[in-house]
Amino acid sequence: MKALTYLGPGKKELMEKPKPKIEKETDAIVKIIKTTICGTDLHILSGDVPTVEEGRILGHEGVGIIEEVGSAVKNFKKGDRVLISCITSCGKCENCKKGLYAHCEDGGWILGHLIDGTQAEYVRIPHADNSLYPIPEGVDEETLVMLSDILPTGFEIGVLNGKVQPGQTVAIIGAGPVGMAALLTAQFYSPAEIIMVDLDDNRLEVAKKFGATQVVNSADGKAVEKIMELTGGKGVDVAMEAVGIPATFDICQEIVKPGGYIANIGVHGKSVEFHIEKLWIRNITLTTGLVNTTSTPMLLKTVQSKKLKPEQLITHRFAFSDIMKAYEVFGNAAKEKALKVIISNS
Repeated sequence: MKALTYLGPGKKELMEKPKPKIEKETDAIVKIIKTTICGTDLHILSGDVPTVEEGRILGHEGVGIIEEVGSAVKNFKKGDRVLISCITSCGKCENCKKGLYAHCEDGGWILGHLIDGTQAEYVRIPHADNSLYPIPEGVDEETLVMLSDILPTGFEIGVLNGKVQPGQTVAIIGAGPVGMAALLTAQFYSPAEIIMVDLDDNRLEVAKKFGATQVVNSADGKAVEKIMELTGGKGVDVAMEAVGIPATFDICQEIVKPGGYIANIGVHGKSVEFHIEKLWIRNITLTTGLVNTTSTPMLLKTVQSKKLKPEQLITHRFAFSDIMKAYEVFGNAAKEKALKVIISNS
């Protein structure tokens, strides 16, 4: 089968790899129909995730059709159409029983990280009963790819960790796909203001269409001053970091008001300065996290009901044979006006 393979920092190639096989009775083999590229994949290629070995098939998002199941899989059968969760969970360990699927003792974020992932014609899914979701009739498969990772990530690690409440002022630093997912799902809780911050005017215009009440272009280095002006000098109740670099984390520290929350969503490859000398007295809460995907069933229902329309995030579509071009477009998002790309294997 063909698969997008990591060959070390800055190196990747679409190449032939062996088709995966059932290794444990709880496995399923899924034929990929639709997949996508995540910002985390770019972090891997930048060398920010050294636990990814050379030769690994990338990708942790997608929808597909069950090709084969292990003898212990009870919830799925050959031919079922499924949504693949970016997080693998056994459902039985101490962490899974607490809903901390991200730290499953035999799973967590392993697809495209510690085991081969979804940017391939086929993928092996461990603990299939707990790591796949049936696709409801009539729901668009492209839309569901957004539920593999970015929507639960933006919602759980941004909105829920940030404790967004009605009437609050929220700032989201980074208008990429995860930042946009946080913007869409923050509106479940009716904040009074959502300020979107980014370097790219095109993404800021899109953010306005998605519900941002204010936008700030941070290219001039004056984002903090602009946000403080917009908030009458008070700062924001919730600052979400959705990029993963020191500069954007610094903005969050400067704009959070006393009693506020900094919800870090971004994947950081470098250390940041945490200004405890300023923040110790301000009663702020700082959260970090890897998505647990406990919200996926709820989000799936909101998509079914058309209350949530994540298909708005899709800007480009490619055949699987053009995945290298998809990476080029996604990696030059500002120039290409790209948010999420859909890669189809048909």
